[in-house]
Amino acid sequence: MDKSILVDIIGQASSENLKMYFVTRILKEGIKVNSRVLEKFDFKVYQIEITEEVRSYIYELSLKQFQKIQDNDDLNFFDYDVIADETEHLFTYQMQNKVGSFSDVVYNQLNQSPQKITDLNEILQDETLWAYCVEFEIDSDKSFYTFRKISPGKVGVEKEKDGEKKSLGSQIRTFFDTNTNTLSLLKSDTVYLDKQIDCIFYEETFYVLKKFYFEQLVGLHEEYKKRAEDVATTISKHECFGDVKLLTDKIETKVSIHKKLMKLEKLGNLNSLTSKNIKKLETLGKKKKAPVNLKDGKIQFETEEDIDNIIKLLCDYFKTGDYSGKPYGTYAGKLQPIE
Repeated sequence: MDKSILVDIIGQASSENLKMYFVTRILKEGIKVNSRVLEKFDFKVYQIEITEEVRSYIYELSLKQFQKIQDNDDLNFFDYDVIADETEHLFTYQMQNKVGSFSDVVYNQLNQSPQKITDLNEILQDETLWAYCVEFEIDSDKSFYTFRKISPGKVGVEKEKDGEKKSLGSQIRTFFDTNTNTLSLLKSDTVYLDKQIDCIFYEETFYVLKKFYFEQLVGLHEEYKKRAEDVATTISKHECFGDVKLLTDKIETKVSIHKKLMKLEKLGNLNSLTSKNIKKLETLGKKKKAPVNLKDGKIQFETEEDIDNIIKLLCDYFKTGDYSGKPYGTYAGKLQPIE
C-alpha cells in the first residue's frame, strides 16, 4: 500500500464510535511455560467501556501519532525484514498464515462483539493483560485498529490468595490528593495508557511503527527462536561444520542471535558454502579481522566469538560504501537487482 492511502484511511478517524479493547494472554491448556513449542499461548479480546474523557484522550493521542506519519516525508513503507535499519521507516507485515494464535484476534475475535469487562481483577487472576486496542470505524463495514503492547509495570491489580486480596508485585500504588494535599493509597485496579502506537491493522496488513514492541505483541520472538533452532539443525548437518552445541546453547540464552540466524537463512549464503570454497571464507575472515576457527577442514564453535565471526561473514556484515570507500558493519540491507 502506498503511504498516501494509509494517510487517507487514518484521516477518516473520528471519536464517534471509537471502541477500546483489552487483549489478554493465557497459557494454553496442557502446556508448560518452559515448553519448547511455538504456539504456547492463546489470546482473548475484551471490550472495555470508557468515559467520554478517556475516549477524547485516546482519540487525541492517536491523532498526534497519525499526524507524525502524515507530516514526515522521509517516512516510507518497506516490506518487513527481520533485521533492518529502523530509522525513518514504516514496515508492512502481512498477517495471514504468519502469526498463528494472534491472527485469531484480528480475524475473528474483534469482529464478533467481544465480551465486555465487568471485573478486570477477576480476569487477571488467570490471564495476563497483554495489549490495548482501539477501533476506529470508517463506515458500517470497515474499521482499522491500533495496538499498543502493555508492559507488566503498567498494570496495577490485586491478586487473591487464600481468600484475601494482595498487591501484585512489590510496589504500592498511590496518588496525590489535591483536596487534602496528602499522598493516599490507590485501591482500585489501574491500567496506565501511554502515548504511543505500536502498529495499525487494516485489511490483512499490519503497518508497524514500533518494530520491537510489535514483535512482542504478536509473538514473533517465539517464532524467531524456533526458526533459529531450525537453522542450527541445518548447520549441524552441513559438511563444513563441526560440533554446534555452543550455538544451540546460545540460542537458548541469547535472544539477539535469533534474528541473525534468520538473516543468514534468508540470504541463502549457507547453501553456497562447500568444502571447496571454505578457504575463501577463511581468507575473508583474516582480512576482516574476524578469524574462522577451522580444524581438519571444519568450522569449529569453541567460543562465542567463533559463532559471531561466522555469522557476520556469511551474512555479508562487512560492507564498503561505493562512493566513499568507507567500511561499514551492519546486518541490515536488502539484495538489489543486478543491472
